Amino acid sequence: MFELNLPWWEFPVRVVIIYSALLVMVRISGRRTVGQFTPFDLLVVMLLSEAVSNSLNASDSSVVAGLLSATTLILLNVAVAFITSRSRAAQLAVEGRAILIGRDGEIFRDVLKAKRLPLSDVEQALREADCPQKEMKFAFLEGDGKISILQKSSMKESAFS
Repeated sequence: MFELNLPWWEFPVRVVIIYSALLVMVRISGRRTVGQFTPFDLLVVMLLSEAVSNSLNASDSSVVAGLLSATTLILLNVAVAFITSRSRAAQLAVEGRAILIGRDGEIFRDVLKAKRLPLSDVEQALREADCPQKEMKFAFLEGDGKISILQKSSMKESAFS
């Protein structure tokens, strides 16, 4: 139960390699994978977890191997949060930047297509913001996959506040 099959240091090394590879893959896959999961996206994430589990612990089912892997994952998460909170370049590399997907009531369908974002998601964001399309000043696809809508009327009000 507590005996390791491999040297202790191999577990953190494996976790760092898998974590880094998955971070790159998730960034490449697009913002909507991170933002709002569809049932298909959730299935992919669950299968990714299963696919890399043996790589993380080299099929070692000891308690120590599990704790070493879990501790390394948590430390990596803390390290990434620390670095991205202090470095704009690191934040942009990990989280991305907002992309303009609409302005002055016009939705940029070519940008939606390039980002694999359905028009229905933008229409839903407009409804949630209680903003008719013609009243939209800006629409952004945020780095976390959410869609932000700024209304023309709120832009005027904030200028005088």
